[in-house]
Amino acid sequence: MKLEEIIKAVTVNELIGSADRDITGIQIDSRLVGPGHLFVAIKGTQTDGHAYIQKAIENGACGIVCEQLPEEIRPEVTYIRLADTEGAVGKLATAFYGDPTSKLDLIGVTGTNGKTTIATLLYKMFRQFGYKVGLLSTVCNYIDDEAIPADHTTPDPITLNRLLGRMADEGCKYAFMEVSSHAIAQRRIAGLRFAGGIFTNITRDHLDYHKTFENYLKAKKAFFDNLPKSAFALTNLDDKNGKVMVQNTKARIAAYSLRTLCDFKGKVLEDGFDGMLLDINNREVNVRFIGRFNASNLLAVYGAACLLGKPSEEVLIALSTLCPVAGRFDALRSRRGYTAIVDYAHTPDALVNVLNAIHEVLRGHGRVITVVGAGGNRDKGKRPLMAQEAVKQSDKVIITSDNPRFEDPQDIINDMLAGLDKDDMKKVLSIVDRKEAIRTACMLAQPQDVVLIAGKGHENYQEIKGVKHHFDDKEIVNGIFADE
Repeated sequence: MKLEEIIKAVTVNELIGSADRDITGIQIDSRLVGPGHLFVAIKGTQTDGHAYIQKAIENGACGIVCEQLPEEIRPEVTYIRLADTEGAVGKLATAFYGDPTSKLDLIGVTGTNGKTTIATLLYKMFRQFGYKVGLLSTVCNYIDDEAIPADHTTPDPITLNRLLGRMADEGCKYAFMEVSSHAIAQRRIAGLRFAGGIFTNITRDHLDYHKTFENYLKAKKAFFDNLPKSAFALTNLDDKNGKVMVQNTKARIAAYSLRTLCDFKGKVLEDGFDGMLLDINNREVNVRFIGRFNASNLLAVYGAACLLGKPSEEVLIALSTLCPVAGRFDALRSRRGYTAIVDYAHTPDALVNVLNAIHEVLRGHGRVITVVGAGGNRDKGKRPLMAQEAVKQSDKVIITSDNPRFEDPQDIINDMLAGLDKDDMKKVLSIVDRKEAIRTACMLAQPQDVVLIAGKGHENYQEIKGVKHHFDDKEIVNGIFADE
């Protein structure tokens, strides 16, 4: 594609050199640059891409997009100076990859919890309906049935547009995407056209990045503020910020709730560790999911599918066949008569949701033993809160490691323990070795008890000192069960 066509998407402050160049690729990482590529220099949170302009040229870049021109201007290279490269890279990538979201319907799911479940279930449902579908999620990206490993909840703008471009080229009618607060704040989704947006809920998370809850909320809200009139905005009225999210959107507003009369109303009629009986808009449906938080997720899926034009009867039938997402309330039954649940809950609110769901099923018959930790080099403020919530609703709590990254695991555990008083501590053990913590919890379990292993869910690694070591909670549990 010609450079002059790509840069039409942005406001150019200064152009040095010819715009009549063939561009063969676009990159923000100089190490990935090849011959004929366009390199976009971004001032990131960790490094400044302007420091790597020379390296990008050495690797073959024929075009440089920057905010500040380098001292040396090479005659064989075209330089495009913009006011804001971070905000422009998404638009440039969208142009280079042929504006993929003009060729398919992209639905974004944002909120603290539930994004992965909702996006993945919509992907599975619409494939059942016979469409080619794309998925962009924390667990894995898919172009119809082709799996592409995911490194971030929302990829960088170039990877994102490349994936969406492939989805469009391969005939995908829909794409369902988790939209993280980082992606919104860093404008990774700039240039994309959304056919719909779904709000799940918002609680404390990522304050290491956003600094305040207000900033976090504003990032989420900005997604809905920017939806076009042609899109829908589906919000959760059970969250106190559900109405706030959509108050300035131009999109068509719809709502779902387990408590309030609205477009998509649901109620849990029966529940157990094998599933629930739900009432959705006065129709009963059996589902293979557990807990009110999953009932809310399923309502969002139902609402989005209906807003995309699918008949409600077809949607309900599809809901009844869907299975939980990997690492989300994954229930495993021991031969000794207790249940182990592996779940990704890594925020205070997510932990509350999972523990509430367990108690709704147990109804006082059986104890709850919770294994929980907190990630290193992330929001330290949530650590004592995680411990407090675990202790409130558990008979025994084992505090352990969960991706310590570059921190000392014992320091993280100490931060969690700092939120507990003397009475709380009577329930608590701390075991740094996560495998040993899980094994101890299972040894303590009696028939009818539930062991909740929270924090990692689908992840199959522990990140320690910058290295990812293989570690899978579910694999550990299955190994313990095999030895029982």
